[in-house]
Amino acid sequence: MNYIELKITSNSEITDMLIAEIAEFNFDNFVYTADGFDAYCEEDDYNEEAINEIVAKYKPLGDIFYTKNILEKKNWNEEWEKSFEPVIIENKCIVRASFHAPSNLPYEIIIDPKMSFGTGHHATTTLMLTHQLDIDHNHKSVLDVGCGTAVLAIMAQKLGASHVEGFDIDEWSVENSIENTQNNGCQDIAIRLGSIDKLEFKAPFDIILANINRNILIKEIPSYVKHLKKDGYLLVSGFYDQDIPSIEEISKKAGLTTTSIKTKNDWTSIVFKN
Repeated sequence: MNYIELKITSNSEITDMLIAEIAEFNFDNFVYTADGFDAYCEEDDYNEEAINEIVAKYKPLGDIFYTKNILEKKNWNEEWEKSFEPVIIENKCIVRASFHAPSNLPYEIIIDPKMSFGTGHHATTTLMLTHQLDIDHNHKSVLDVGCGTAVLAIMAQKLGASHVEGFDIDEWSVENSIENTQNNGCQDIAIRLGSIDKLEFKAPFDIILANINRNILIKEIPSYVKHLKKDGYLLVSGFYDQDIPSIEEISKKAGLTTTSIKTKNDWTSIVFKN
């Protein structure tokens, strides 16, 4: 299966908004660049009309240009090595690639992202990791929904979780997640291909992590709660400040209570308690 690569030039003020919009049309892998970002989806899923509508919608806010390339599926490490810099979270955790030098911080996560999304560079990943640092994971069971690179699952185990699972609907992300867990010495993290409504879980979890997007969260939060222990925590991100009421409304109906909200660059992450 070939991939479509869109190389998008835009001003920094609207880059994240464009990513959020484009992500709704089967683009689930993004690379920040000096002039904007690159976006990737499988060729069969590409909808050029939708992309042109998004560009037209945001052009009043600044010039937007894009070029389209067709790429064969391949290992993307070489491209990431050109632009991927380590990310420091709260001076406690570093997310780095295998080609970066080790650090002396308490928690170190090695991510070679390939085509998967989740390196700590995007505000939503940073927010989720920051929330994780605030929550007791010791001897807890954790589920990472839409694991991407498995960065959150790896963090959970490094914070002391005794049982960690993750899943993703993208086969490439599952392959990448397994490689990353092995590179971090976390071979016992169970990574599977599938979705929340198709997979079976033996027991409810103490903590569920879901860094996806607004529409999927609104649809699936009730399903997450079915797999969450009483007094367990649901950490979510992938949406803007303006979406907080919608996310809180569906979560409240599912029996959850808001315990913490963090924001960065207009993106938001919320911690709910069951």
